Amino acid sequence: MIVCHCKGATDRDIRRAADGGGEALSAVGRTCGAGVSCGSCLETIREVLREHARGSETGRTPGKRPAA
Repeated sequence: MIVCHCKGATDRDIRRAADGGGEALSAVGRTCGAGVSCGSCLETIREVLREHARGSETGRTPGKRPAA
């Protein structure tokens, strides 16, 4: 899903940025450009980061089923 329309960044881009050590909004902005233009996507970025962090704690990616 496109999260940042200004930069065309997706939720996958944001999760990749988080995997690369970009847990903070500023790091995500530096990595994929999301959230640095108009700012209308900031809350969605925060939500993606929270979901990603929860998935990292449990060892699974949100929205994906565990391997059978």
